[in-house]
Amino acid sequence: MKNCVNRLGVVITLVALCFVGAGAGGQQSVHAALVPAASRAAAPAFGMPDSSGKAVQLSDYRGKVVLLNFWATACGGCKIEIPWFIDLQAGHKSDSFTVVGVSMDTSYEKLTGADEAWSKVRPFVADNKMNYPVLLGDYTLLTSYKLAALPATFLIDKQGRIAASYAGVVDKGDVEANIGKLLAE
Repeated sequence: MKNCVNRLGVVITLVALCFVGAGAGGQQSVHAALVPAASRAAAPAFGMPDSSGKAVQLSDYRGKVVLLNFWATACGGCKIEIPWFIDLQAGHKSDSFTVVGVSMDTSYEKLTGADEAWSKVRPFVADNKMNYPVLLGDYTLLTSYKLAALPATFLIDKQGRIAASYAGVVDKGDVEANIGKLLAE
């Protein structure tokens, strides 16, 4: 019972914080300093399904800088960032870089399972012409990345270590500068 209460508290917090950030007008963007390479911790490993059901591992992206973005279809702040991430993916197409989106709709919307979540996520991805891999996250991933709000974004270096983290809507210029520094490493 205690675990259910804790899970519900996390979901309520995610929903509440995302709705607070839903207004683009007063939205503050978030900056992050890169963690020095010697101090970076390994990003929590994961294996999640993409929209075709294929399991995708974080280790599949070793050797690339990864912008790992946790979002939900009804999250206002998330909708602000997604066009920026589409541009980043297109602009760094030939680099050792990728954006990976992780929908947290199952937890965020209190959905019953993956089928229900994908029924919301697939049309959203198509309507927004998202040009990067989109995976479906779960409660385990929420806790392993210690997510307290959406959107949440992590920059992961080529060795699979967390180089920067953003809680809230990223500052586009800041994230671009950090990606450039990581690509140069």
